[in-house]
Amino acid sequence: MLKNRKILVLFLVVLLGSGTLFSFVTKNDKLFAIAKNLDIFASLVRELDSYYVDDIDPEELVTIGINAMLEELDPYTEYIPEENSDDFRMMTTGEYGGVGALIGNRTGTNMILMPYKGFPAQEAGLRIGDELLKVDSIDVREYETAEISKLLKGPANTNLKVKVKRGEDTLAVELTRKKIVISNVPYYGMIDEQTGYIKLTDFTTNAAADVRKALVDLKSQGAQKLVLDVRDNPGGILKEAVEVVNLFIPKGREVVSTKGKLQSVNAVYKTEKAPVDKDIPLVVLINERSASASEIVAGALQDYDRAVLVGRKTFGKGLVQSTVPLSYNSQVKLTTAKYYIPSGRLIQAIDYSNKDEEGQGRSIPDSLRNEFKTKGGRIVLDGAGIEPDQSVDSRTYAPITFSLVARGLIFDFANKFSRQNEEIPGPRKFKVSDELYEEFVEWLQDKEYDYTTRVEKTIADLEKYAEKEKYFEEIQDEIAQLKKSVGHNKEQDLITFKDEIKDALKDEIITRYYYQEGVVEASLDRDEEIKKSLTVLGDQNQFAMILKPGKKK
Repeated sequence: MLKNRKILVLFLVVLLGSGTLFSFVTKNDKLFAIAKNLDIFASLVRELDSYYVDDIDPEELVTIGINAMLEELDPYTEYIPEENSDDFRMMTTGEYGGVGALIGNRTGTNMILMPYKGFPAQEAGLRIGDELLKVDSIDVREYETAEISKLLKGPANTNLKVKVKRGEDTLAVELTRKKIVISNVPYYGMIDEQTGYIKLTDFTTNAAADVRKALVDLKSQGAQKLVLDVRDNPGGILKEAVEVVNLFIPKGREVVSTKGKLQSVNAVYKTEKAPVDKDIPLVVLINERSASASEIVAGALQDYDRAVLVGRKTFGKGLVQSTVPLSYNSQVKLTTAKYYIPSGRLIQAIDYSNKDEEGQGRSIPDSLRNEFKTKGGRIVLDGAGIEPDQSVDSRTYAPITFSLVARGLIFDFANKFSRQNEEIPGPRKFKVSDELYEEFVEWLQDKEYDYTTRVEKTIADLEKYAEKEKYFEEIQDEIAQLKKSVGHNKEQDLITFKDEIKDALKDEIITRYYYQEGVVEASLDRDEEIKKSLTVLGDQNQFAMILKPGKKK
């Protein structure tokens, strides 16, 4: 009975707000419909709790109902119950109390995937690949990753013990939790004598300060050109995006405007400070996973002809979310506005107000995309993310490489290597030698890593459809010959795709010694987008031609 009362109170609180039930309902038909349906919902939950044949968990059932309702709107509107508030705060601020390690499940085992440099887990000697056995006195081998994560987190300056398995050894490690602040810039450095590079992975609190610090330091090292990398950056706080743009354009310029149903969400965001450098030649790297605040930065710099964008078309998220508090310390993050970059374009790629027969939002067709102009007169289009000025195709990998990575074999070999080798050269100096590669190939001899190549899959599909359409008997000899001709040979594939497998091995091994920033640094010399950036920045005539007025994007 107490549960029923709590649920009824919850809905009445939402319904009543600051007025009485009857005065609220009579305002208009829409509010009456809301009141009516909330009452029906509360009655339904109450009757289910009373009469359903099995016991139900009203709180769980209501949460399922809320989530199903929000899924009808867009993917960015979500309910945040009280127990998830800490995780949400960490996502938006980059701060939490814990040990400073990314954990996950690899091939059925919970383990350390990345200790963050300078934080308790790394300082206490925990390594990538350490299998988690116990947290304090709790055996966590059968726990979900999220459950272990909650055990590891806690107030700063509190102690805990972790037992891990490393190879054949079992280790007990004592740690003291601390406030963890994850930098938005995991790496910055000089690509060559003149070109600086900044990797920006998030837009949590202090993102702009992190970029500013990196930019000032790079300039002190002699950087005369800059590559800002927002690939795979999912976005975050809008204010931080505005301040990042402000590092490169003068005070008083519009960066983004937001427009929604309520006047309170309509705003124009302008640069408020003097830039750090408004003239340094700038390339911004983007890809299909650059979203939201990343697109504001890239789009605004493109609209002002301030940077050349290199890479691939961005995700296309032009929607703004706000967090609204609800009863019992829960929250809802909901879409309240759309944002428009300086040229006036909305870069949202999916229309969630116009869904297809399966309830999915529709892509905006090319025929409905509108033309806008950058400050210098270049034509840009809305409705499909930010398009690069210089395109670079995404790298593709052979099926054998995918299999070796997906089955954790490269991961496991890197663990074995790190247990046998105390140190390696720096990220840009370390190489996977032919001898080490041969050792890896030998180690694979008793490991399972079969796979299907694209050609083999195509032949399998041909065989299936030939049987279905009664042609198989006529062409079965040809199909058999094709299978024989293209059937993959793992030993040969290890030779054919040696270079890309070496690259995967190199990255995995480097993480054991230099962590996340080491992998970024190691990629600088073989990253195709960075190579393209250096070409663009190395020819100022080409740089100027790309930004030439009238050039169509």
